Amino acid sequence: MDNSKVLLVHDDETIARYIREKLITNWGFPVAFELTTRAGLETFQEGNFEVVIVKLSISDEFSATELIKSIKKIDQDCVIIAFLEDANSSLSKDLARLGVYDFVSKPINLEKLFFLVQKGAELHSLLLANRRLTHSLSEQNSSLQKQNTLLAKRIEESTKNLTRLYEDLRTTYMRTIKVLAQAIDARDHYTHSHSEKVAKYAVAIAEEMGLPVKDIELIRDACELHDLGKIGVEDKILLKPSGLTPEEWEDIKRHPITGAQILEPLTFLDGVIDLVKHHHEHYDGSGYPSSLKGDEISLGARIIHLADAFEAMTSARAYRKTPLNRDEAIYEIKKNSGTQFDPRIVEAFLKIVNKI
Repeated sequence: MDNSKVLLVHDDETIARYIREKLITNWGFPVAFELTTRAGLETFQEGNFEVVIVKLSISDEFSATELIKSIKKIDQDCVIIAFLEDANSSLSKDLARLGVYDFVSKPINLEKLFFLVQKGAELHSLLLANRRLTHSLSEQNSSLQKQNTLLAKRIEESTKNLTRLYEDLRTTYMRTIKVLAQAIDARDHYTHSHSEKVAKYAVAIAEEMGLPVKDIELIRDACELHDLGKIGVEDKILLKPSGLTPEEWEDIKRHPITGAQILEPLTFLDGVIDLVKHHHEHYDGSGYPSSLKGDEISLGARIIHLADAFEAMTSARAYRKTPLNRDEAIYEIKKNSGTQFDPRIVEAFLKIVNKI
């Protein structure tokens, strides 16, 4: 953490100097501070900051919201923490949309602030490392599995000693893993937002089937992470515009196991891991990786499989520029009911397909 750089933008010089001193003396964070948003933006452009702390209600001609948007345009991986005058302020609802990582409010809890800065710096490092990893996949494919296993362990181990600050650290873990999963979708513009759409379809099916809220949330999380294992598949295979060779198809078929292995160190994701591993199993046993069939496949995995298939059929792909229209895709789902898909899930899907 000694190399982490923090920028503080706060219009109260006394408070700014106090926070800066505490961050430096207690935690060793190199900190710069500015009293105006324009000065803050200029300093950010000149420096190399991993974390920016901004007072949201700062009084300046250039608003804090504009500053946050400008910073995200310069460095989308920069982690931003906001100061709120009131924790119940309606502004807090817009923080996620603006790209703010988290916030602190009056009275300032220094323990929480130190925690957020530390985690923000770690998250920035993870995002930067993942971006570099994605760019060099073709050269480093032989070592990807080891690197991803170490990365997953690092995510778990990085907050073991901080449980006293949060009753539940699950949210922190999930934010980081979902960023990695979104990076996988972003490798191919055809699959951008794929996991988000699969989650939308799967949740609608699960709700129609009357599943408990806890199970629905488990399915939602698994959908967002279901293709995480594709980080171990080379771009030349994922983006191939023609048919795959048998060897290339075997590489693709390993991605559910790879994804499960990446998530395995995160023990709180046990239920998600099972769904990720088996989301390509077929109802008749012809799927992969374990050739499970019928009720041997968890209900959530069967739901995700149908949602994943429907989204793939109705979206353009490198190997198929023209997707099926909705009616054609529905026909394929019906045709494969009882073989590829669970008939009960097909029935629920047909009831909600025109609503999504």
